[in-house]
Amino acid sequence: MYDVVKTLHSYWAYLVLIILIIATINAIIKTIGDKEYEATDFRKSLFALIVSHIQLLIGLVLYFVSPRLELWSELGGKVMSNSVARLYLVEHPFVNIIAVALITIGYSKHKKKLTSNGKLKTIAIFYSIALVLFLSRIPWSTWLG
Repeated sequence: MYDVVKTLHSYWAYLVLIILIIATINAIIKTIGDKEYEATDFRKSLFALIVSHIQLLIGLVLYFVSPRLELWSELGGKVMSNSVARLYLVEHPFVNIIAVALITIGYSKHKKKLTSNGKLKTIAIFYSIALVLFLSRIPWSTWLG
């Protein structure tokens, strides 16, 4: 089961990044260009929200079926001194949960805005921060290798 969930988590991450990049760049370009908020903008931001939440759920399942979870009991308080264990057990899950929370907050806040610029600017800010957080905690050597 672990290998299936791990593979799903890895491939779904590509989809999350692609959709999040599209939604973020779209919002930034439209904010800078002072363009109107349209139904397609709503769909892009909603789709980014949905795929990121699915990725979070897959990640939580992966976390609890992972053999790495045993490192908590093996290393105890030394998890933080082991860079690989710290990345997989603490940094990656924690930072990505924050990123998904930012996407959720940005999506919720943008719906309350009344102007096109306000909606797009909110999406651009929150989704950009979330994207940077995602990119900062991806285990690149494992993911691409």
